[in-house]
Amino acid sequence: MQLDLNLLTALDALLEEGSVAGAAERLHVTSPAMSRSLGRIRKATGDQILVRTGRSMVPTTRALAMRAEVHALVQQAHQLLSAQQELDLAALDRVFTVRWHDALTAACGTALTSAVHHQAPGVRLRLSAEPGRDDAELRRGEVDLESSSSAPTLPHIRHRLVGSDRLVVAVRPGHPLTAGPLSLKRYAAAEHLTVSRRGNLRDPIDDALTTRGLERRVVAAGPTAAFALQLALDTDLVVTLPDAVTRTAREQLGLATMPPPLPLPDVPLYLLWHQRYDNDRAHTWLRELATDTVQALFTPPTASQQPLTNRTGKDGYARGKDCGS
Repeated sequence: MQLDLNLLTALDALLEEGSVAGAAERLHVTSPAMSRSLGRIRKATGDQILVRTGRSMVPTTRALAMRAEVHALVQQAHQLLSAQQELDLAALDRVFTVRWHDALTAACGTALTSAVHHQAPGVRLRLSAEPGRDDAELRRGEVDLESSSSAPTLPHIRHRLVGSDRLVVAVRPGHPLTAGPLSLKRYAAAEHLTVSRRGNLRDPIDDALTTRGLERRVVAAGPTAAFALQLALDTDLVVTLPDAVTRTAREQLGLATMPPPLPLPDVPLYLLWHQRYDNDRAHTWLRELATDTVQALFTPPTASQQPLTNRTGKDGYARGKDCGS
């Protein structure tokens, strides 16, 4: 049987994108050409593969069953054909898009950019603002590496836990809360602000207070950590946010930092990428470099650098671990 193995690549793209147009864009071919490939795949497999439901297309039962195996075959083929190629960082010419939370970019974006440019001068790094949704651009290959505080749920998005950050309370110097121990009642009675791209005035801290019969008043929501920290400096508002990724910014502004008066779970930090890059040596280099850069944030500061008046905890730290979802 004569079978064009290029159809496996087309099938892989069709199953991941769920549309002819999306698969065509991913493989840089025209939609008519991809439609012809889909027709040949249907003829070879005896299955429709994708069927139209309303305005969208959904995979058939057989397509769902073969999706993982098809992807594995395509990845193995790429790995086989490139196994003898060594990564030459000095000659690497590529653009990587890294989309991180604003606080993470502020904390270590400079270090990552400098490391990338030093090791691979031909690589250009695009640091992109983090939007509200985090999967479509990864799936389309428009974003190479992303940060998240939660593990992804989609099966084709890989993730690596690179650290765990504890929450701290930040206020302006001389704030009334800095006079004496910070009690739970004093904390709840203060006026607060949240950090939320969507403008949420409630977060898990409110849930933790509710279980203790308390309620705080959130008077503002800021879109970025930088905005929230500046607002806390200029007002009596209290902001509770991750320690390691905001430590440098807080110290530059001269903000006072205290541990929260109630136990709060640490905030995990994940790096996310699409599974198509699992065996991409250049991408592997980037995510290893990013992992090292980010994990440096979670190295416990020296005694002279400790900002908390009552350091009862210890910065969380986790070595990089790649995971499927």
